[in-house]
Amino acid sequence: MWLYKGKVINSIEDMPQGTFGFIYITTHKSSGVSYIGKKSLYHNVKRKLTKKELAEQTGRGRKPTTQVVQKESDWKTYYGSTKQIVELIKGGKQEDFTREILQFVFNKKLLTYHECKYLFAYGVLEKPDKYFNDNILGKFFTKDFATQE
Repeated sequence: MWLYKGKVINSIEDMPQGTFGFIYITTHKSSGVSYIGKKSLYHNVKRKLTKKELAEQTGRGRKPTTQVVQKESDWKTYYGSTKQIVELIKGGKQEDFTREILQFVFNKKLLTYHECKYLFAYGVLEKPDKYFNDNILGKFFTKDFATQE
């Protein structure tokens, strides 16, 4: 179950029109450790054309054999990509987590921007005891802060 400002979000229709994705925080209830991330609502899948579809093609030149189709992502069952959360979820421990949407975002570029904004604002790399996040954009890492002290 996803929550946004106390409201349960069960389908894309529960979100503002034109939403591309959202920024979320998943929290492990017993430890209080959280994970902040982004999730797109759709992804593109390459699908092979059927024999019938291939036969219907007209025109000159090389004909495509695949088609890109947009599908809904796994956002309803998603908890986060970090190994710690994935391992806990594999053990059937979904009820040990809360999932909250922090912000809805309307395009791909701003999805990454807002994720970074929240990661830096919450100081996730400087608080490894409070956040599962261990890097931002693959450039900034928790281990970089260990050498400061």
